[in-house]
Amino acid sequence: MATLDVDHSDAEYRHWLKEAVRKVQADSNRSADTHLLRFPLPEKWGIDLYLKDESTHPTGSLKHRLARSLFLYGLCNGWIRRDRPVIEASSGSTAVSEAYFAKLIGVPFIAVMPRTTSPEKCRLIEFHGGQCHFVDDPRTMYAESAALAAETGGHYMDQFTYAERATDWRGNNNIAESIYRQLELERYPEPAWIVATAGTGGTSATIARYVHYMQHNTRICVADPENSCFFEGWTTGDTDVTTDCGSRIEGIGRPRMEPSFVPGAIDRMMKVPDAASVAAVRALEAAIGRKAGGSTGTGLWSALKIVAEMVAAGRTGSVVTLLCDPGDRYLDKYYSDEWVAGQGLDVEPYAAAISSLLATGVWPD
Repeated sequence: MATLDVDHSDAEYRHWLKEAVRKVQADSNRSADTHLLRFPLPEKWGIDLYLKDESTHPTGSLKHRLARSLFLYGLCNGWIRRDRPVIEASSGSTAVSEAYFAKLIGVPFIAVMPRTTSPEKCRLIEFHGGQCHFVDDPRTMYAESAALAAETGGHYMDQFTYAERATDWRGNNNIAESIYRQLELERYPEPAWIVATAGTGGTSATIARYVHYMQHNTRICVADPENSCFFEGWTTGDTDVTTDCGSRIEGIGRPRMEPSFVPGAIDRMMKVPDAASVAAVRALEAAIGRKAGGSTGTGLWSALKIVAEMVAAGRTGSVVTLLCDPGDRYLDKYYSDEWVAGQGLDVEPYAAAISSLLATGVWPD
């Protein structure tokens, strides 16, 4: 009986693939780690609050790590091919980072995104050679991305499915390993809590898995904005839950439970009002002189509530959250009083709550 033998070896493709992987890995090799910033708290509390500053990546956000991992995953799986476009459903920052890596390896990039995405993010996508493809309903991004990939012969990256599996959560300089390494010489090197926010869910999954794998006692809290289904899906166990509109806090919050969100890995969730997120990023600027995006405010609000709980209970320790991206991308949103008023958001009660905590150590009821 004859042996059936089909060989699809392609020397030209393999040469291109090796070069593409080398270029992506070289980007990581020449990039320094991101800083761990301290948010000032009264010394007598015995509590340290840190923000992992992901805004210093080459593309300016936490999503640079994810984009690098997704490109390596897609390349090594044979999904990304020479001269064929990479398509992504994204509300902005992931698309900026993926446009950067697409340009790095010389493939076209198309971002399918809500029409409400900030103009600065759109400018950055196009700066890196990407194309913006807008949809009016954020819930249609997935289907539109898949259709574009089929139409063009390209690859739909699908961050919302592959984020949690593309990242090496056991280590390899992922964000969790970096946090613990940077805390080694601090007075509380093992944080009591790490607070993340969820867009794909990949970051919270990576951090939580690493914590469990390394047998740390740290607890993981995920902060969720308004108009997102993660909190409801997590609390009810209903993975089919949806919302009927998109999140006002760009980069986080989803209208459906994304496959990359791993509910069982985390310990706690908070549903954060959008006005509280805005108040928190403005308080951050007042405290350390840095503007950050709205998702940073969502996480910081939750971290400050945890700090308040620790103060009330007389516990010492450290808390870590993320500075996800820079605020200059959102000057016309979270730092604009006109935009805030137009959205019907009342920031003042939340700003007062933060001020009260920092002045007295008490979180107002």
